[in-house]
Amino acid sequence: MSDIGRRAVLKGAVGIAVAATAASAKAVEKLEPLGKAGDFDFLTGEWRIENRMIKPGTQAEWIEFPGEATVHRILGGVGSVEELRIPARNFSGMGLRLLDVERRIWVDHWVNANSGVVTVPGQEGVFRDGAGTFTSEETIDGVRNIYRGVWDGITPTSCRWTQSASSDGGKTWAYSWYMRWTRVR
Repeated sequence: MSDIGRRAVLKGAVGIAVAATAASAKAVEKLEPLGKAGDFDFLTGEWRIENRMIKPGTQAEWIEFPGEATVHRILGGVGSVEELRIPARNFSGMGLRLLDVERRIWVDHWVNANSGVVTVPGQEGVFRDGAGTFTSEETIDGVRNIYRGVWDGITPTSCRWTQSASSDGGKTWAYSWYMRWTRVR
């Protein structure tokens, strides 16, 4: 999915807002520098992924499809590279996660195989209490939109990634994509 497509999905999903916790709203405001090498090591390996996402152009119609990924730890744990493949949708892309060692903040970039362009700036975030929360901002038609990706439910054999957006400063969130990852043995 293109960056414009991702934004359209997120923007269209704002009508499905869900209340955010006070902690989530505070996480959007300021990141504590907690990042360290190896934070993304849990993702290294081969994965099968169950995707559930808002159908582009709709606000409440969900579609489901399988995917798979191969993830590599790089640079001694200061980086992680994910190759995402979704054959059912003829799609592939790459997640590139890099730790800004000096700031101790992770930056999560995306590359759509159709464009080959790295998204900048990436979503910035850290892991706290077993979950990684990554946010970015964009102003569209004078409205400040916050985009959030969260890694949680992390075990040796599974994890989850969710994508949501907020147009009210993080008070409410509209979810547009859920990915349930299961490690291939």
